[in-house]
Amino acid sequence: MIARNVSALLSLLAVLATPALAADSKPVIELFTSQGCSSCPEADRVIGELAAEGRVIALSVPVDYWDYLGWKDTLAQHAHSLRQRGYAGARGDRQVYTPQVVVNGTAQVIGSDRQAIEAACKNAAKAAVPVTLTRDGTNIEVDIGAGQGAPASVWLLTVARATPVAIGRGENHDRTVTYSNVVRSWQHVAEWTGAPMKSSVPLPELNAKDADAVVILVQSGSIENPGPVRGASMIELR
Repeated sequence: MIARNVSALLSLLAVLATPALAADSKPVIELFTSQGCSSCPEADRVIGELAAEGRVIALSVPVDYWDYLGWKDTLAQHAHSLRQRGYAGARGDRQVYTPQVVVNGTAQVIGSDRQAIEAACKNAAKAAVPVTLTRDGTNIEVDIGAGQGAPASVWLLTVARATPVAIGRGENHDRTVTYSNVVRSWQHVAEWTGAPMKSSVPLPELNAKDADAVVILVQSGSIENPGPVRGASMIELR
């Protein structure tokens, strides 16, 4: 009995000593949304469901071009509006609207149509570059494997997991909407050449930005002129 208990204790200690780890080859879904868009709350709900299920990396990317309707989006970044236009230019269809979902930097569908999102995830070009994140001590260790599609930039996105907003004016006035996995900042980490690479990001810098999670995105192009997503991973900070 004592030997069995000691063995169980050692197994438990080994689990507790293992660094937090996240490795994904999941589709990356970006929802371009706005607090000033009356069609967006349903899409925000869908993204919340997908984020909770964890089968995809679902991100809310708030835009600012509906601010003139009477409510300034409190989470929007102008760079997100430019990013959405960059995607449309790369696809060649020039379709820019809310709520719009872009899957793996290529396919686009209406953000409130869950069935279309799931179909796009199956049909879009796969993000095949392995990305592993490890939370170890005071750092996040980034390990990116070899793959096709280089060169590409490595971006670190800080993410707020659930942000409720009481909207006071505009098309959604008097509604409170919760936004899931909201992208709050972008940081260029490195350039990926197609060969395996490692990088380290200090945790104190991320905590200062009130992030709940971090996404590493390996993607060709820039923030505002993005190309296909080559690989991605997400890890919780809390």
